[in-house]
Amino acid sequence: MKIIYSKFDDKAIAKLPAVTFNGRIFVLTTVGEAKRAVDYLLTFPLLGLDTETRPSFRRGQSNQVALLQVSTPDEAFLFRLNRIGMCPEIIHLLEADNAKVGISLHDDIHMMSQRHAFTPRNFIDLQTIVGELGIEDRALRKLYANLFHQKISKAQQLSNWEADILTEPQKRYAATDAWSCINLYNEIVRLKETHDYQLIITEDLNAPQQELS
Repeated sequence: MKIIYSKFDDKAIAKLPAVTFNGRIFVLTTVGEAKRAVDYLLTFPLLGLDTETRPSFRRGQSNQVALLQVSTPDEAFLFRLNRIGMCPEIIHLLEADNAKVGISLHDDIHMMSQRHAFTPRNFIDLQTIVGELGIEDRALRKLYANLFHQKISKAQQLSNWEADILTEPQKRYAATDAWSCINLYNEIVRLKETHDYQLIITEDLNAPQQELS
């Protein structure tokens, strides 16, 4: 039986082993590449999704979303929206029937809509379903630590997502965020169906750290 916590302590996450997507990563910079990728992705019933935006360090200034990450269980596709924009192929994927799972999808949809309007279809936000297990945390890093006892690094979060060439750490970071959403969704569904878990109410946020030590 899996032990999960209503709230997971940040201090406990630091002690966990790191997890990184180790599958193949494809960086897409042309419309032709995007079309071939979308044709392939449409064959999957469930996809992980996330976006990245170049951070702005000036008050009142913001940037458009630069990267759309879409993952299968084994492969990740990084659409460089700052190069190809919201081309019809990408919009077709976002409006398709296959399920697209992520975290805080309202923000991702809003940012992509600022580039081009579209009608999102079959988006599943983990934040709306994880509460059914009694988990109060909503951040990706905490959810993954809670359900898998592994740590997702956020080291590349504030890097330049509009750089001419994405670094290997950037690509792995972006792929991991999308891929981990598939793992979380499948595990949440499994636990809801089997009830194979025990929820620990953590009023004392040191409780997870003590349990894992």
